Amino acid sequence: MTFSIVGHCVTTGQFGMAVASSSPAVAARCAYAQAGIGAVASQNVTDPRLGTKALEQLSKGLSADEALRQVIGNASHTDYRQLMIVDRHGGTAIHSGPKSLGIHAEQAAKHAAAAGNLLANDKIPGVMVEAFNASEGHLGDRLIAAMNAALDAGGEAGPVHSAGLLLVHTHEWPLAELRCDWTEACPIESISKAWDVYRPQMDDYVTRALNPTAAPSYGVPGDE
Repeated sequence: MTFSIVGHCVTTGQFGMAVASSSPAVAARCAYAQAGIGAVASQNVTDPRLGTKALEQLSKGLSADEALRQVIGNASHTDYRQLMIVDRHGGTAIHSGPKSLGIHAEQAAKHAAAAGNLLANDKIPGVMVEAFNASEGHLGDRLIAAMNAALDAGGEAGPVHSAGLLLVHTHEWPLAELRCDWTEACPIESISKAWDVYRPQMDDYVTRALNPTAAPSYGVPGDE
């Protein structure tokens, strides 16, 4: 039903997460990230509280592994949950409960971790991490490369209908939060196209938030 990846950029310190699912609005329930702290994916029979609780533990200085043990150890119905965490040092940790749906698998590495359920095959997470590590450029590009690699390797057992990309950098708001909440086409392609449009303007939106007097043209009708 869902496959996702959390990642950390060593060069910029950015954190991010990308996700796709056959369910609607998957990013609303599964994507969590906080600047300077880490990124989390909470999925499979999803409990969104696990995402926020994991970030809370990371904010106390716990490692990904420590945060995972703390959150899972104090949660209920964890046999049904998948939780992935990457911390500020690039450490990763994954929990996949034995009641995760269908073919489920996971792959953890330094700076990236991927997992999925109801997959076409159990190689998908490994393919995602490999694609992330083999790619270059912006963290958003690398996360999308991982999602496309998952599709090429078979993706879910059925069609995916929603996807999301979440990035954080130095501020308390997301650097990018792109979502396709439902489509009969490919939601990962939709997110990729949105990223191609948004990325060249991304830093301008940060400037507009911090200092509107230094902001470039807004590029809308009537803007001089």
